[in-house]
Amino acid sequence: MAGRRIFGRLQHNLDLPAALLLPPEPAVPRTSLYPPVVASMTAKSKASRRRRIEGHYSRVHAQTDIVSKLQLITGQQRLKYVVYPQSFALNSDRWYQHFTKTAYRAGLPGTGSGPEEGEELDRIRSQLCELLLHHYHYTRRGRSILYKEHLTSSAPFITDLASLLTTHCKHSTDGVLDVNPQVNFYWFRGETRVTKGCRKGRIDPVRFQIDDSPLVQLRVAKPLPEFVPLDHVVPEEVPFIPYEPSRLPLFTRQYENNIFIGAKVNSPCSFGHTQFHLVPNRFQRNRLEKLNLADQIEVFLRANAIASLFAWTGAQAMYQGFWSQADVTRPFVSQAVISDGKYFSFFCYQLNTIALAVDSDKDPNRKNICWGTQSAPLYEAVEEGNIKGFNEDVFRQLVVFFQNRPE
Repeated sequence: MAGRRIFGRLQHNLDLPAALLLPPEPAVPRTSLYPPVVASMTAKSKASRRRRIEGHYSRVHAQTDIVSKLQLITGQQRLKYVVYPQSFALNSDRWYQHFTKTAYRAGLPGTGSGPEEGEELDRIRSQLCELLLHHYHYTRRGRSILYKEHLTSSAPFITDLASLLTTHCKHSTDGVLDVNPQVNFYWFRGETRVTKGCRKGRIDPVRFQIDDSPLVQLRVAKPLPEFVPLDHVVPEEVPFIPYEPSRLPLFTRQYENNIFIGAKVNSPCSFGHTQFHLVPNRFQRNRLEKLNLADQIEVFLRANAIASLFAWTGAQAMYQGFWSQADVTRPFVSQAVISDGKYFSFFCYQLNTIALAVDSDKDPNRKNICWGTQSAPLYEAVEEGNIKGFNEDVFRQLVVFFQNRPE
């Protein structure tokens, strides 16, 4: 009787010393007799759509080859809004800030001390003046092609100017100077409802594509140092535009989605340094002032800088393996100079996020930043082989841009 009582206590582990306690029985995993119930891959329900999206995300995350990853991201072709960096739409800079989640700040960030006076700076100044007089003389001997004067006079001068600064600032050994390259970027921003076709009524992300062609750009092997930390919060807000992009107006097209920095993925110089953009011949300050659109002069330049630099830095980030569902862990920095051969505007851009899709844009404080200046003339006039009113500040800022060394 006593033995039966002790055996019962051993079974129930009641009031016994630790040495006499029975070890717990291992839990036997219960395997289901049926596969898990998941949404169909072809149905029109929300769960099915979510499963298709998650399956696509998992395939992109599992891909380690950059070329294959870009092919997965850009593979599906739908109607997308084509964003033109050089847009004459009124107040286009605010729309472009909304599309790219960019905050604009007046002035340039601190990039170190300016160039020191010396023989090197005097040599650059002298060669720049000779270059300006050379192009001014030879491009004005005859009549230029109608509506293409900027291509025959300003474009060669700016191209040679970029080559001159690149050579003197010692970027020629570790950088590549591209002339008339192609820069492309494709991204999502916001959601919309399909209004027609066999997919009518479905919710789709709003797709954007930038196809840019700067006059000259300098690529380097290492990234430029950041202007501010990645999580730095700026007081300027990103404008919110509650209207469809077609009201800007932008137009939708369907063609191959492209992400390109001006070179292939395996290029050793896959980081951007500085771009030079030439304004179109239609952009004439006297004409805009006669139309009472003098305030749109700087708007045009800001919109050009925001769209072009966002596309360039965004493509650089995706070349490093980042995308909308795997946001950047360090900033990407580039610079731009926009000019008509006489007036120069300077812009700096820091890409802090490319997570702009609805399901990935979770941090409102993480936004891209663009710094810029008002346009200023490099000179006032050229008379009898002499340059009148040479602007020393514009010249020094050009040198400072090219003296910004990679890390």
